[in-house]
Amino acid sequence: MAFNCINHEYYLRSGDKMLAMIRKIFHKYPEFRHDSFKHVARFAPFIPFLGGRPAKAGNLKKVVTFADHSNSIYMSSPIILAAGANKTANRIKDYANLGFGGITVGTATRHFREGNTHRPRIGFLENDRAIHNSMGLNNEGVDVIAKRVDAQLMAAHKVGMSVGISVAETPGITDEQEKLKDILESFSIAYKAGDYIEINVSCPNTGENRVDLDMHFSEELFGEIMKFRNSQGIRKAVYAKLSPDMSERHLMAIMEMLVRTGVNGVVVGNTYPTAKISELGTQTKREELTPLRGDGDCGGLSGRPLYENMLWNVKFIREHYPQMSVIACGGIDHGYKIFDLLKMGVDAIQCYSVVAFRWMPAHAMRLELEQALQNEGYCSIAEFDDRNQRR
Repeated sequence: MAFNCINHEYYLRSGDKMLAMIRKIFHKYPEFRHDSFKHVARFAPFIPFLGGRPAKAGNLKKVVTFADHSNSIYMSSPIILAAGANKTANRIKDYANLGFGGITVGTATRHFREGNTHRPRIGFLENDRAIHNSMGLNNEGVDVIAKRVDAQLMAAHKVGMSVGISVAETPGITDEQEKLKDILESFSIAYKAGDYIEINVSCPNTGENRVDLDMHFSEELFGEIMKFRNSQGIRKAVYAKLSPDMSERHLMAIMEMLVRTGVNGVVVGNTYPTAKISELGTQTKREELTPLRGDGDCGGLSGRPLYENMLWNVKFIREHYPQMSVIACGGIDHGYKIFDLLKMGVDAIQCYSVVAFRWMPAHAMRLELEQALQNEGYCSIAEFDDRNQRR
């Protein structure tokens, strides 16, 4: 089983060099640069040098099935745009132009949130190919987001995309029963719209009240979530989004609880808490992020420095809890990495930071994934799954 993936040198390509120049030009306006991604997705088919259209080849199609007969998830490729890139759920199908086979919108909270008030709230760490984010869960509220997903779901399916909705607790709620009610309401609203639901129990922006830090509350929460799911006529998959900074003991306790409550799978993992980024060995030091830390160190880091950590967590979960569906997220920026993860048993991957550092990254990673499959004698992901007796 290979863990020694190639770390692709992005700046060798003209598009990557142009992207680096754009980052430099707009370095004082990081949120504008972040938000401009939606415009790239929209206009990619109409601008020749962008080269963006939904992929028509079927060799990377992925179908995720579940032993409890939850609805299968269908994707034109196992490359999902992670939550945080499209918080509004506007123009979802546009992201197929960029090569994505799925998208997780949000993260949504029960009501509208402005997010953190300090500026800047996002920063790009060039030497680490990483993003520091302390947005503060800004979003328009789960009612608005779910309505938009519901209205666009059929169009997204037509271009080969699955659509998940990520929900989280409203930061600041300390009463357990109020917090439980808050998350359950968000989940029940999102459940009616998305193909699958991601419960973000590990968002660094919620600070010390992070759900996954309280095992008693977590078990009660997921017990109620699955009770609601099991009462519905349609059975949809539920994923828990885990933090990458957990100890082995904590990870095992979380996984045991998720298995007991019947959760379908996990997303491994979230952003790495700012206060702990020295554990990742980044070139950028924590003290250099002072302008981004106006939230009291409740933000997190995403991108390449998380890759080794994510690999360890995925390997541990696949070895000890093979019944759980795993979506890998953290530093995935090359199609060969995706293939290594598929060989480890993951069902799909999510990516976010790579869109800032690679030109049309999902299309590039699709080509690399196709090459990796061919190098090992597979014509498609379906053949790979069949020959390896994957669900």
